[in-house]
Amino acid sequence: MKSQYRGRFAPSPTGPLHFGSLVAAVGSYLDARTQGGEWLLRLEDVDTPRIVPGAAEQILATLAAFGFEWDGPVLWQSQRFEAYAEALARLQLAGLVYGCACSRKEIADSARRPAIDGGLAYPGTCRNGLSDGRLARAWRLRVDDRAISFIDRLQGRLAQQLESDVGDFVLRRADGLFAYQLAVAVDDDFQGISDIVRGADLLASTPRQIWLQRCLGFTEPRYAHLPVVSNAAGEKLSKQTRAPRLNISDAAPELVRALQFLGQPAPAELVRAKARDVWAWAIENWRFAAIPRVATIPWAILP
Repeated sequence: MKSQYRGRFAPSPTGPLHFGSLVAAVGSYLDARTQGGEWLLRLEDVDTPRIVPGAAEQILATLAAFGFEWDGPVLWQSQRFEAYAEALARLQLAGLVYGCACSRKEIADSARRPAIDGGLAYPGTCRNGLSDGRLARAWRLRVDDRAISFIDRLQGRLAQQLESDVGDFVLRRADGLFAYQLAVAVDDDFQGISDIVRGADLLASTPRQIWLQRCLGFTEPRYAHLPVVSNAAGEKLSKQTRAPRLNISDAAPELVRALQFLGQPAPAELVRAKARDVWAWAIENWRFAAIPRVATIPWAILP
């Protein structure tokens, strides 16, 4: 019988893939393939001002060079704005969304506490209507004081109170673009994603996505948040921390390192093999239980 597992990898084309990206891709790919499931590829380019020209094509070429094989066509968020607008309209009709006139400075001046993701928890200034003469700049989703809890396959049981930890959050920004949280929830439902395997840097976003799924009547997928690769300074590998891009001409050693980072004892001789041979070993020997159950691992400890 065909597996009901459907996973995805969803990079943002704001720059080339690096070792941290590879770890997330390898973890999600092997979790899908070893369960007989599908692995879909999505390019999260909804935040159009941040997109680097040519980065999307470079990502696709890198994944192909590393031997990844995705199922079906690539989904581009920049082609899905109508679907996001429809979801927002549904929430508006249900009275779950309201217009917000606050600028960033006004929020900074009035916020009473930091948000769990490092920003500021929205204080609810516009929750009961706009003041005279003020126009909506953004649209926010109402939250309440109930705890949103879920069991992460790696990180265990986690809970967050959106009202105090985040506040009502933005679904459509002041510049007219749809927010990541709305886009990802709509696309996961559209693609029928059953399992989300991604980096632990996105743990703080998960309760917001679960709240959105519930508000829209979507099925909640299972989650597994992999340890994030950090540099010697404890910073997540990223474009901002100048993480080097993957070398497409030397895929096997990078794949072996990604497997070892995820707790898989890939033999040292595989670094001299072809990418397809590394994948053959990985699919045969993959053990999800061996992945370290931590949020961050320094890159420096890798062999």
